[in-house]
Amino acid sequence: MRNTVGGTMEKQGIKLGIGFVTGRPNACNIINKYHKKIVEQVKKFHEKVNVTIFILYDLRYQQAEEADFYKLEPEVYKEINVKYITPENIEEDKKILKGRYGFSNKEVNYILGYGHAKGRNTLMYYALKKKMDYLLFWDDDEYPVACLKGENGEVIWKEQDNIIKHLETIQDADVSIGYHCGYISPIPYFELNEEIDEVVLKSYIEAVSNELVDWETIKNVMKFNNGVTYANPQIADGEGTYEIGLEKGKKWVAGSTLCVNLKEIKKIPAFYNPPEARGEDTFFSMMLDDCKVIKTPLYHFHDGFLKYKGIMSGKYPKKLKKIESKDENVGERFLKASVGWLKYKPLLLYILNKKNYKNEIAKMRQNLEMSTPVLEKLFPGMSFKQLLVILNQYDEEVNKHYKEFVETNKVWNKIKSNICNL
Repeated sequence: MRNTVGGTMEKQGIKLGIGFVTGRPNACNIINKYHKKIVEQVKKFHEKVNVTIFILYDLRYQQAEEADFYKLEPEVYKEINVKYITPENIEEDKKILKGRYGFSNKEVNYILGYGHAKGRNTLMYYALKKKMDYLLFWDDDEYPVACLKGENGEVIWKEQDNIIKHLETIQDADVSIGYHCGYISPIPYFELNEEIDEVVLKSYIEAVSNELVDWETIKNVMKFNNGVTYANPQIADGEGTYEIGLEKGKKWVAGSTLCVNLKEIKKIPAFYNPPEARGEDTFFSMMLDDCKVIKTPLYHFHDGFLKYKGIMSGKYPKKLKKIESKDENVGERFLKASVGWLKYKPLLLYILNKKNYKNEIAKMRQNLEMSTPVLEKLFPGMSFKQLLVILNQYDEEVNKHYKEFVETNKVWNKIKSNICNL
């Protein structure tokens, strides 16, 4: 255990923050259904743990009402501290950073606000202000259970002690990251060579793929498991903790079931994504070279299409169905994810391999030109051809986005220096 001074931790207990960056009221369902499980876990831990749930809600994401994010059951407030981060909170802290510490308006807007990356930075900022020791990010479409493939074809479900497992590993690490099972990407199931030619789908996936999504993985999941990723039984049993090394030059993590050690905040980078893009965890990963990153043996079930909310109430399906292209809202979800991935891929390629960047962009363009007309036929009314326009735009702006990425971390370091006296 690191940075325990004068027995303070033993007297006051560990301060654990659990953070939700959310635009969906489903976050309230998760908290309502799992708060007792959270309390049970911390009671079993060998040290006292004080939990605070941080909720940063974004009303723009799904045009939800503010009241939708205040639907927590009274028992939640009795058992766990809850901190809402409101628009008024954010504006007040922007004023403090500008007035007290001399930050510019542009600088505070790099860190505080809404969006995939900025929301996570905002959570870290408020967790630091509340003097949390650790902060666990939990997405609003993930449940702490593992789905295992049974011999008879039925799914075996195993609850996961996600809080305890992270607490066990994060105290001697800078970052800990768990595993995902279920529908881990919003790519629907396709019947290859019947519904869509395999060469066409491969071209498309290779165009929008990233450090965590690649063609071979997607193909195998479709071919053998109907688009479902099943949990490894040993990992679901809590076995197999290990330290992540460099893979393709970086230590890759995902944005949820991700825990950061705020006592080692000097080493923890900021999140960043290009405008309206995803990739916040990607660019966070790119700054972890000097961090100790632990792979923690626990799963979150990713309900990527929100088809299995009953899991939160213990209603475990015996089979997990294919999420097919013709299902309601699937095409829209798939296109939206593709747009988010494509908007950050030029910057990903630029950082990883500047020398070969233009060649990689040319391959992406060629793949999209070949595959997007086919996808538009599969998803009537969905404009997949817009991806070519987006690629050209984000290619042209890649230098600007790179400068923003660098500047975001400079500002984050300046904030850490001021509020943590580093």
